Amino acid sequence: MAMLYDERVDGALPTVDRALLIQSLCDALPDLQLLCRDEDLKPYECDGLAAYRTVPLLVVLPERVDQVQVVLQICHRLTVPVVARGAGTGLSGGAMPLAKGVLLVMARLNRILEVSPQGRFARVQPGVRNLSISQAAAPYGLYYAPDPSSQIACTIGGNVAENAGGVHCLKYGLTVHNILKLEVLTVAGERLTLGSDALDSPGFDLLALFTGSEGMLGIVTEVTVRLLPKPPVARVLLASFDRVEDAARSVAHIIAAGIIPGGLEMMDNLAIRAAEDFIHAGYPVEAAAILLCELDGVEADVQEDCERVAALFTQAGACEVRLACNEAQRARFWAGRKNAFPAVGRLSPDYYCMDGTIPRRELPYVLVRISEMAREHGLRVANVFHAGDGNMHPLILFDANRPGELERAESLGGKILELCVAVGGSITGEHGVGREKINQMCAQFTHDELRVFHAVKAAFDPQGLLNPGKNIPTLHRCAEFGALHVHHGQLPFPALERF
Repeated sequence: MAMLYDERVDGALPTVDRALLIQSLCDALPDLQLLCRDEDLKPYECDGLAAYRTVPLLVVLPERVDQVQVVLQICHRLTVPVVARGAGTGLSGGAMPLAKGVLLVMARLNRILEVSPQGRFARVQPGVRNLSISQAAAPYGLYYAPDPSSQIACTIGGNVAENAGGVHCLKYGLTVHNILKLEVLTVAGERLTLGSDALDSPGFDLLALFTGSEGMLGIVTEVTVRLLPKPPVARVLLASFDRVEDAARSVAHIIAAGIIPGGLEMMDNLAIRAAEDFIHAGYPVEAAAILLCELDGVEADVQEDCERVAALFTQAGACEVRLACNEAQRARFWAGRKNAFPAVGRLSPDYYCMDGTIPRRELPYVLVRISEMAREHGLRVANVFHAGDGNMHPLILFDANRPGELERAESLGGKILELCVAVGGSITGEHGVGREKINQMCAQFTHDELRVFHAVKAAFDPQGLLNPGKNIPTLHRCAEFGALHVHHGQLPFPALERF
């Protein structure tokens, strides 16, 4: 699959006077750490999508907001592109640098500025790790709800850029639903405050617009997050199935019954075996699929919901339903799911992690179709996903050292995303578009819709200096991609029985 964003993006950018840029930064910020040598730049050549790599022109590691502001002002004056990076855990190539641009690493702005138990919020810098927020709030009986699997390492600034979710987003929402206010810097170094400490603020909802903008509209320098009280009781059910379709169908039944679990996750057999071998979570390795369903709240409600969900699992064809007998077992059940990605990494030299979202009712059909397409491409796929909100993460196993396998994996990944669009879903749920999915933006959005996206980008960044070449394809590139003819509800695939 030829990417619409490739080396031609760098080729279209103006030539940067590297010596002048370094001298300008050193003169203005003598205490700013700059990385210039090839051996120092190499570790920053990619994010979590390691298949695409570019060594940046220069890496800057600010420790204060005023340093970030001056860096942006200098780059704006010299017309130098800037790509922001947090912990580098992103999986869509969104933080991949440019050979003619500055990589602005925000990881050292990592202070928790305030935790307010009365107001139930925390003010944090963008380099604070996701998990650190909940750890700081724990003494007050509070926590930060969005919990991506990379939460031990990923930063809140990156979470805002990608609108990250996690295993509990079904009930508690994505990043956009759990933040109150952002302090940001524009490409020209101007300070903006988006949102407020109140529940709402007047004017356009720029807070929501900025969340998920993938570093294309500005640089986050401070985030005010909502904190929630820890539920009094949380219990996890593990249901195993002999048929993937039965497991998928039971998800819709649970939601239709009016039950909103704290988390509802699904894994197929390949993922189950990998996670069990890695974590020893107690998963049934012979099952075709398992569902993990967490129910939280007060004791009486949780007990009733557990009984109802267990009955629904059984009706859907579950061959076993287990309730975690204590907190330690509950933690092990979740550890297997949260470590599924590294666990699957032990099965193959490489894997390609996809991220698409579909309506829950389409889960059985899409899982069968993915299996068929995997066989057509001669590749294995492990399915791990947030079943409750239809956010799928097919892991395509391949070996990049074998000629043609990376290309086959890319092709299969693109077809999976186009399938998501065809059944009424989206090409991303939480990983963002970045470089990886820019072709499929042309499948999901019309020419007029893409023009609006470009207009929003131009309003914040007229020169296109922030993370150029990512997220939004140019209109003529979409014309090159051309004639996909994939639209919501129209399936360009062989007929298949719907479940």
